[in-house]
Parts: sequence; structure tokens; C-alpha cells
Amino acid sequence: MILSVTFSKPVKNISEILGEDYTRVKIKLLTASLAASKNENYFAEFYTAKQVFHKKMSEAELNEFIAAHAGTTFKNCVQRTESEEITILANKKGKVTELRKAIKESADLHRFTQISNASAEKSPVSGGAGTPDRKSKNYLLREGVPVPFLVHLGVMTAEGKVVKSKYDKFRQINRFLEMLDDILDDVIRLRENEKNPVSENSPLNIVDFGSGKSYLTFAVQYYLTEVKKIPCAIFGLDLKKDVIAYCNTLAQKLSLKNLSFAVGDIASFGENKHPDIIVTLHACDTATDYALDYAIRQKAKSILSVPCCQHEINGQLSAKSVQPDSPFAPLLKYGLIKERFSALVTDTIRAELLEQKGYRVQILEFIEESATPKNLLIRAVLSGKEKETFKNQLMTDLGFTQTLANQLKVKSGKRKTNGETDEE
Repeated sequence: MILSVTFSKPVKNISEILGEDYTRVKIKLLTASLAASKNENYFAEFYTAKQVFHKKMSEAELNEFIAAHAGTTFKNCVQRTESEEITILANKKGKVTELRKAIKESADLHRFTQISNASAEKSPVSGGAGTPDRKSKNYLLREGVPVPFLVHLGVMTAEGKVVKSKYDKFRQINRFLEMLDDILDDVIRLRENEKNPVSENSPLNIVDFGSGKSYLTFAVQYYLTEVKKIPCAIFGLDLKKDVIAYCNTLAQKLSLKNLSFAVGDIASFGENKHPDIIVTLHACDTATDYALDYAIRQKAKSILSVPCCQHEINGQLSAKSVQPDSPFAPLLKYGLIKERFSALVTDTIRAELLEQKGYRVQILEFIEESATPKNLLIRAVLSGKEKETFKNQLMTDLGFTQTLANQLKVKSGKRKTNGETDEE
């Protein structure tokens, strides 16, 4: 049975074939309790440069899709079954090569198979009537497999069971790792293009600005080191001395030699370092802008940013900011709506500025809004294709300024810095 399939390197006219300019397609097997009716037991994610489209498939539909598009519409296709990995490659001349590699059944894969079979036999599922069995979800960090840092942080028990009150945090960690996992191939390829491939002597460099309690920082270290086996060096930076002391103590206790933390802000990190991936989660207001500005100037290969507290534009807008007959007037009339509108405008401008500076950008839902209102994630991957100018009509029509836009206009002189963060 096919467990997962990834399609990449699409042909130029893919929009004519599939209706959208998809850059990648990832399809994975759902456990029985999560599968919909009509035998739709596969979950597909279709990625464009800015959006992700979701679809469920039956096994027959998956096989038809593979037959139609592997090695043709997509030049790369990697299938994973219980026993082997099948790679289909097409070169520039259209020659298709199929490579097969046997894989050993891991403990995680064996457990996944057991859970799938058990879920199929249960009716109703163990979570209660109409409630999916959360243990059966195909998380990157699986419940039932003890993860040392999660145990120490109180998210898991020593047996690998997720503490009920911490389950939202467990899901958030896995969601973030999924978003990181999606850009790893791109980042590694960019390193190879620089003739500096990722290796033990030249690890993947990741910086987390405003790392806070560092649940996600520890998760990235564990996932890359223990699961993906990718050499990496990870550095967390925050202004809270007690938090940094705790994180360094925990890293030492777990013997994590490739993970370290320091007290400071973006300015103290220095201009002579060139991180491959920059993470900024819940950086308050314009702190996100200073982090994005740093990432752009250092030509970081990827950026993962979850903004919060977008007060800057909200503070500049009022009902008097526009004419009474302006289409924006109703949005500025009510305080709560103005606040949400300002936050969306802020992140839209950030995304467009990143695109102007040569990044491929997506705005994704980080976690369900029921868990946290700070649920948008800006994910950017360096493409190198800069746009000549940036002009946002919203800024003109509403008459506000924005920190990242201002920072990117600075040609010389000392830049402002700010390192305030919300505690995760």
C-alpha cells in the first residue's frame, strides 16, 4: 500500500493540464478514523506559490493520478510504501527513469500500521461518538513514541502519552514541523546551488528570533537531527534572561550540542552571520518587521514567521483617515473590525515586500483559530527573482507608514532594532 507520494518539478504548462500553477503535490495515507466516506483514504495538498489546495482521494484516484502525472506533468515523483521507496525521474529529453530502494520497517511505521488496522476495526472510534481518535493522526512526532524534550517540557509522559492539557501544544508543534518539512528540499537545493551542500562540516543554520520557551525550537532540533538526519546548528535568541537560562540548561541536560540560546535582540546577533532559515514566532508588532528585514538583508533561504500584536497600522488609522464615501470607511468605523483589518493589511504588505525582494511567499493557517487568534504564518522561500519596484495602493489610499517598508528603503546608516517578543 502506498503511504505517501510527493510530486515536484512541474512542467511549464502545468496550469493548462491541472488548472493551476502547482509547484508541488503531497499526498499521504489517512488512518481509517480520519478517512471520509467513499473510500477517500488519501489526503492531497496541491501547492501554488501562494496557496495550498486540499483534496481527498480514493486509492483508485491516487493510482490514476500517479499514472497520468508521474514523470510527465511532474519530473520528480517519490512514492513510499511499507517496503520500498520508488522514485520516478524525467530528464530534459523526456526520458523516464524509475529507481527502487528497499526500506526497513521502522517502529513508527509498524505502529502506524497497527493504529490503522485498529482504527478500521473500531466502531465507534475510541474518542467517543463522532470524535476522531486523536492517537491515529499521522503526526510527524507520533504519540506513543517518547520524545525527550517533550517529556521534560511536560507535554508527554515518559511512556510517550500526550498530556491532555498539552494536546493543543502538541498539535501546534507538529503543524509547525509540517510547514518546515515542506521547505527543507528547497533550502537544501539552494545550498547545493551555492556549492555549499549541507554536511556535518557545514550544517543547516537556523535562527529563532524571540524563541521564548522554545517548544518549537527544541522540536526543530529533534526533528532534523533524530528524524530527518540532517546536520543542523540551531540558535535561539530572546530578551528574557530567565527563559534563556532555562532553555540552555535543558539543552545541556539533553546533550543537544547543536542547539544553543543567548540573551539579545536582532542587532546583537550580528551582520556577519548568514542563517539558512530564520524563524520568528509571535514577535510583537514591529519586531516581526525587524526580523524580516534582517532575513532579507542576509538573504536567508527561507523564513517562517507568525506575527502578532500588529498595532502599528491600527494606531495610524481612524474614521478620519479616509473620505466618508471611501470603500474603506466602514472598515474603520468599528474598533474590532479596524483592528483585524489592520492586522491583515500589515501581513499583506509584509508578504508583498518579501515578494519584491525575491521570495516566493505563502500565507498559511498555522493552527486553528479556536486554539489561538495568532494563527497566520508567513512562509517564504528565496527565489532570487526580485521585482523592480514596490507600490502598495493601500498605503497610498489610507496614508499610513509601515516599518518593514521603511527599513527596506534605508540605503545607508544604522538601522533600528527591536527584540520584544511575546512568551510562547
